[in-house]
Amino acid sequence: MRLAMQEAVAAEALAEVPIGALVVKDGEIIGRGHNLRETDQDPTAHAELIAIRQAAEFLGSWRLIDCTLYVTLEPCVMCMGGIILARVPHLVFGCRDPKVGAVGSIYNFSTDDRFNHQVQVREGVLQQECSEQLSSFFRKIREQKKQQKQNNK
Repeated sequence: MRLAMQEAVAAEALAEVPIGALVVKDGEIIGRGHNLRETDQDPTAHAELIAIRQAAEFLGSWRLIDCTLYVTLEPCVMCMGGIILARVPHLVFGCRDPKVGAVGSIYNFSTDDRFNHQVQVREGVLQQECSEQLSSFFRKIREQKKQQKQNNK
């Protein structure tokens, strides 16, 4: 998870929301990603999907069997769709996303038996650190907007 947090730092350096993800198989990182929505102007450029694409390319297969996805924030509906479709068996995430989380916060796609694949989940790994990484980013953004507003007076 600490390595996923480093990916989140890379996102923040690009003024992206600091979310990072890794796909690991047999102890080896085979995919990594951080948010690039603003950079690429791509609404699907979430950390999880970028890491999944890299892992699939590395394996030469869209089926990420025997892999674990680590991500700093609870995946959204889109990302959980990608996780399920890629057959990722294990998901580990840091903190919950009460606004769009799809692993229990709003929906729980990980155990929905209407899908042909369920995902084993471990949540709360480095929860405080992951949460603070995001909170700090948004505090800075709010402060910058406040400063801009004062400068425009």
